[in-house]
Amino acid sequence: MEGPDAKGLIYHVTKVLYKNECNVIRQDEYVSPSGQFFMRTEFESADELNPEKVLQDLRTRVPDERIRFRTNAKKKKDVVILCTKEHHCISDLLTRFHFNELDANILAVVSNYDVLEPFVSKFGIPFHTVSHEGLTREEHEEAVFKAIEPYQPEYLVLAKYMRILTPNFVEKYPNKIVNIHHSFLPAFIGANPYRQAYDRGVKIIGATAHFVNNDLDDGPIIAQDVKRVSHRFTAKDMSREGKDVEKTVLTKALKLVFNDRVFIYGNRTIIL
Repeated sequence: MEGPDAKGLIYHVTKVLYKNECNVIRQDEYVSPSGQFFMRTEFESADELNPEKVLQDLRTRVPDERIRFRTNAKKKKDVVILCTKEHHCISDLLTRFHFNELDANILAVVSNYDVLEPFVSKFGIPFHTVSHEGLTREEHEEAVFKAIEPYQPEYLVLAKYMRILTPNFVEKYPNKIVNIHHSFLPAFIGANPYRQAYDRGVKIIGATAHFVNNDLDDGPIIAQDVKRVSHRFTAKDMSREGKDVEKTVLTKALKLVFNDRVFIYGNRTIIL
């Protein structure tokens, strides 16, 4: 739940869960400096639970429409991965999927190149090549959307998908597209961030997983990490070393998202 802070919110929620014979497993709360309240409650029920009844009971006890409730069953999320040519992120995700470590069902992979099709096919996952050659950006995105839509994914994962998405495409999946960017945002946005970092003489490089919005590499940040480098590193060295950070950060972010631990508030995230 989230909304303006008020007395008794935790009590009201736990009271409703108790009356519906639920057992609270974990509870986390946060109040922002502006007075916005966030709460995530994990609970279980011995019998089949009616989520709509729980939401109705919560709304009865807390009639303030500014406070938003939602319930999510603990289940794997259905996702489609978008990629281009680089293999390090998608190979990590597919391996984790194969060994049941991802909390997601990878329904398909879509790419503007066929380079990774032989690798993806080893996992028995459908691969769709949607070339951008000879198409406008809008035409290409429409073709990509047609490839994705039959799967009805809950999330799209950009595993080094090296194309900028238009607002028209992003609005089809609001706050449902997760991207990995190879820099410690907000530094070095856009193309060739390792070259930018090298030219600037940085002493750390990093990676950022974030939700995609209409501003380039400016969506709400989910997870970040860094690695130390020195003057001896070339831009190519930084790129090579950064790949390990990229796949680790992307996996961490997806686990948070797929376990419903991420709240989006403005252009920030609250992780509970």
